[in-house]
Amino acid sequence: MKKETVVQETAELEQGHVEILEKYDAESRFRIFKNKYMSLFISIIAVGFSLYHLYTSVFGAPATIKHRAIHVALVLVLIFLLYPANKKMSRSRLNWFDAVLAVLSVSTAVYIFVDYLGIIQRGGIPNSMDVVFGVLLVLLVLEAARRVTGWALPLLAVLFFLYALYGRSFSGIFRHRGYEWDMVVNQLYVTTEGIFGTAVGVSATYIFLFILFGAVLGRSGMGQFFNDFALAVAGHTKGGPAKVAVLASGLLGSINGSAIANVVTTGAFTIPLMKKIGYKKDFAGAVEATASVGGQILPPVMGAAAFIMAEMLSIPYSQVALAAILPAGLYYLGIITQIHLRASKDGLQGIKRSELPKVSEVLKERGHLFLPLLFLIYMLFFSGKTIIFAAFWTIVVTLLAAQLRKTTRMSFKDIMGALEDGARSALSVAVACAAVGIIVGVATLTGFGLKLASGIVAVGGDSLFLTLVFTMIACIILGMGLPSIPTYIITATMAAPALVQQGVPPFVAHMFVFYFGLFANLTPPVALAAFAAAGISGGSPMRTGFVSMKLAIAGFIVPFTFVYNHSLLMIDTTFVEGAIVTVTSIAGVVMLGVAAEGFLLTKMNWLLRIMALAGSILMITPNMVQDVIGVAIIAIVLVIQLFKVKKHKDIAVAS
Repeated sequence: MKKETVVQETAELEQGHVEILEKYDAESRFRIFKNKYMSLFISIIAVGFSLYHLYTSVFGAPATIKHRAIHVALVLVLIFLLYPANKKMSRSRLNWFDAVLAVLSVSTAVYIFVDYLGIIQRGGIPNSMDVVFGVLLVLLVLEAARRVTGWALPLLAVLFFLYALYGRSFSGIFRHRGYEWDMVVNQLYVTTEGIFGTAVGVSATYIFLFILFGAVLGRSGMGQFFNDFALAVAGHTKGGPAKVAVLASGLLGSINGSAIANVVTTGAFTIPLMKKIGYKKDFAGAVEATASVGGQILPPVMGAAAFIMAEMLSIPYSQVALAAILPAGLYYLGIITQIHLRASKDGLQGIKRSELPKVSEVLKERGHLFLPLLFLIYMLFFSGKTIIFAAFWTIVVTLLAAQLRKTTRMSFKDIMGALEDGARSALSVAVACAAVGIIVGVATLTGFGLKLASGIVAVGGDSLFLTLVFTMIACIILGMGLPSIPTYIITATMAAPALVQQGVPPFVAHMFVFYFGLFANLTPPVALAAFAAAGISGGSPMRTGFVSMKLAIAGFIVPFTFVYNHSLLMIDTTFVEGAIVTVTSIAGVVMLGVAAEGFLLTKMNWLLRIMALAGSILMITPNMVQDVIGVAIIAIVLVIQLFKVKKHKDIAVAS
């Protein structure tokens, strides 16, 4: 295989897996118009959408509800123009019904502008027109969410809407006094606690700009750069292609925030390479799935969820990102460890150096694309500027940096394409945030979040551990089939209060539910990221999901650990304490991988695997006494394994 083969295979494999992306990611099932004027019309709206957000990030936005109404209206317009109602409808032309829905979407924002003073003066007492346009917006949001994200989110929103109307008929803690139709609609339409709530607010500011940033990076060739860089760095090592998948998917996933799209984009390239050197189908798919999902817990961008967490908790973004560094690093270390041990156990090698690009060549050709990321880190952590300001100027720096080399240089057409790509990519997140606004609005109105929290605490009793387990289960269930950002918002509203009631600090509680909401993408029976990876690898979707859970085992243990000891999140920790926690946690996660794979220098029996598991958990838990016990257990396991290796060598020499 020649060096040029890598690029050629990437293009061929990506083209061949479009069907898989469309199967598991409804966002990719958009119309491709044959009529060039219709395509141009869509492009103009999308580019205008992006330019509007760039303009407001510099010069300021209209009044809050007006700005969010414009954002949602444009999202709905683009969705109804781009996404057919079902698979049977044409994907090459627009039908009249969707055109009407697009016009009605505009009317929901126009009404707010026309009667803005009246809405303010009525102070939460809706008139008949408020109710009409409110009902219209709710229906439009539900239908748009169904088309782009699937049935799960809109059905959940409908259940909450019905709960607001008929909750008076419930018994027990979930009963509420009941609300009339007009009051529920008013809550969802003309306040900032419903559809135009915090979720849409963050979508209309931070999230859109960072998605646009990712689109500009994509047009400059960042995806290819990540693949080439990962190949050059890790491709030659033992089990190299799997490590390439982890590096490339982690870097890309942090920026684009879509686990499924990341699986297909990077996995179309990495999964065949993993299979080629000897990894089994299910394992190859699981590596890509776990790496792609993990990108959303990896700073600095964290798939934009970090910005929502900062907004919801009213804390600096830098606090969220810094706290997430060690847990994210441990998550990826756990995956890398198992990959390496599996390769050692099965005798799998990497790709020959002669078939790989050189690091120096990759950096010379595209290394300048690191500049925008470095600039972003500086702006977010050291400049003292706002997130919106940082996002805008990072986009500008990306455009300038791309011009430094011919291979990444962007023409005017490329820039317009990036603006259009950004608007298109933002649709799924934005409409999900709008639909989540219905859920959060009802939860706020009825107090459902606190009621659910009380229920979880009641089931868990006085045991914090049981409460954590039930909260984890609730988060995984709530996250089934949902994009990561609405998953976090829902779990933060419904599940995090249970932990807060048990004395867990709000930030720690939010980090806990954030992790387990994401892992719904890996946990059967609805593990969309794992299923998409299985579609590429040819493996069993369910088996791929269970292997993904094993690879992500560190991610399932670390959240429990940082609830009991906040040192893992670097909260109220000295430098020395932080250093000790980092070292012991790293050693613990490595041994966790050893226990999962059953291999350390040579194969291990079940007793030693159980000992390694116990020692690893003791070391991951930040406690000096437990660390000492953990080290002792691991030392015993290591000595036994060394003795077994020596014995095998002696037997081999004697024979």
